[in-house]
Amino acid sequence: MNAKKFIIDSLNESAETKLNIKEKLTEEILRAVDLLVKCFQGNNKLLLCGNGGSAADCQHIATELVIRLSHHIQRPALPAIALTTDTSNLTAGGNDIGFENVFARSIEGLGNKGDVLLAISTSGNSPNVVKAVEMAHKKEMTVIGFLGGNGGKLASLVDLPIIIPSNNTQRIQEGHITVAHIVCELTENKLFADK
Repeated sequence: MNAKKFIIDSLNESAETKLNIKEKLTEEILRAVDLLVKCFQGNNKLLLCGNGGSAADCQHIATELVIRLSHHIQRPALPAIALTTDTSNLTAGGNDIGFENVFARSIEGLGNKGDVLLAISTSGNSPNVVKAVEMAHKKEMTVIGFLGGNGGKLASLVDLPIIIPSNNTQRIQEGHITVAHIVCELTENKLFADK
């Protein structure tokens, strides 16, 4: 393998993916911001779920909202909970009710009408995320999906699919966190920049 060529090709692919996001997903990103602004203005919360790297993204995004993303905006915390962080809950759920049910169970207990679920799955087919989305709809929550490839099963189940235009898991994950940063910063600005 030519390591230098690999680096250049990877960076080019990453840049191309982000340019494709700009061309194809700007309206979806704006809709996600509007959904979160409405959620937070209504005293509701954001729940997030995903597996592996997507689980890490859930923690990252929730932290940006609870703490803050933009250091030039002083604001109160926004209610966002990553359902991926409670090891006792995840391991008990995996053991007692099956791993495919762990997120749905948390949503059953924590979700309320008017809340938003951010469901993250690079394939769009993660069984526990699919079940989480189904439970969120039962709880009358709105669901945003951060997906990849063709969107998988989740593309038709979520209210707002944001499908990163790539079939490469790494590029999809990079796209998810890029979109998340934009959404968090615009949400902060809409809620607090003029106050």
